[in-house]
Amino acid sequence: MPASLPLFPTTVVGSMPRPAYVKDLLKAGSRTGQADAAWQRRMDDAVRFIIGMQERAGIGIVSDGEWRRETYVDVIGEIMTGFQWIKRDLFAYHQVVVEKMRPRSPGVVAAEARFLKDNTDRHVKVCLPSPYLIGQRMWLPEHSSNAYPTREAFCEALVPVLRQELLAIRDVGVDVIQLDEPHLGVLVDPEIRAKFADPEGEMTRAVDWLNAILDGVQGTTLAVHVCRRNWGRRGWGASGGYEPILDHLKRLKTQQLLLEYAIPVAGDVAVLGQLPAGVKIGLGCVDVRFPEIDTPEQIMERVHKALAHVAPERITLNPDCGFAPGKDHEIPLEEAYQKLKSLGEAGRRLRSA
Repeated sequence: MPASLPLFPTTVVGSMPRPAYVKDLLKAGSRTGQADAAWQRRMDDAVRFIIGMQERAGIGIVSDGEWRRETYVDVIGEIMTGFQWIKRDLFAYHQVVVEKMRPRSPGVVAAEARFLKDNTDRHVKVCLPSPYLIGQRMWLPEHSSNAYPTREAFCEALVPVLRQELLAIRDVGVDVIQLDEPHLGVLVDPEIRAKFADPEGEMTRAVDWLNAILDGVQGTTLAVHVCRRNWGRRGWGASGGYEPILDHLKRLKTQQLLLEYAIPVAGDVAVLGQLPAGVKIGLGCVDVRFPEIDTPEQIMERVHKALAHVAPERITLNPDCGFAPGKDHEIPLEEAYQKLKSLGEAGRRLRSA
């Protein structure tokens, strides 16, 4: 069993940059495609490498880098059937729901979790996409309405699927299960809210679906990650403080909220003081989008600003977002490693201060 977490624990949000070798493996096969025993062995070796990299960087709660997944969203297409790859301007080739979903491989993420837990002595984290995120990315009326007449109907159908997967992950003994919800996060931006006829309704439904998955689950730490999209070197997809979505964040039945604060458009850190006292904060204090390496001093400065509003035992240190939510993100792995080393060092210094 891993030791208890110290003050100011460090973690990743989920994904790590995929080197060319891992991208080639993903092109050559998958867990639902033509992967053979040799493919599985090579992917297992790659995942052991990324686990070890996080350990060496001083990270206390590690992931598998999501290296077995095409993207953090498309993993739903490994759990369920009913999806088809469609060429799209925004997301290039992306899966879209075209038929009623049926089980393909329930527990596939739990299998990821079991391998991760068996190959580290650290605490472990596993991530799932939220219903609202999947609905925004993978339901298109011209392709999907025969299967699910509305995006909302599709999202409703996803809730029991994701809850079942979450419970299977919990039963493996994972320390942190995180639901990723960037499309709630982008509604901080007034320009994006203006694109919706009923933005408050959008936020209400997004939180209701998350709560239906999380409600009553015990035996693990439940987390929700809220960001503004990670477009790599192109930056982010929304600007503004968290105040416009604060009431909805307060309704979440989660034990931890991971919020971005390394980017300059994240707003006032004082909003952390308005979150429920029982909710821990995953403080985004390392940039994942641009090449500059955050120093331990810069990270510590961001933490000290948060400490004016949140008790130290509530804070976990993490990057703003996953380094590579999709396999085509071109952030160099070495860059991510250096940033995680700074994160690990900042945690050590804060604990010894």
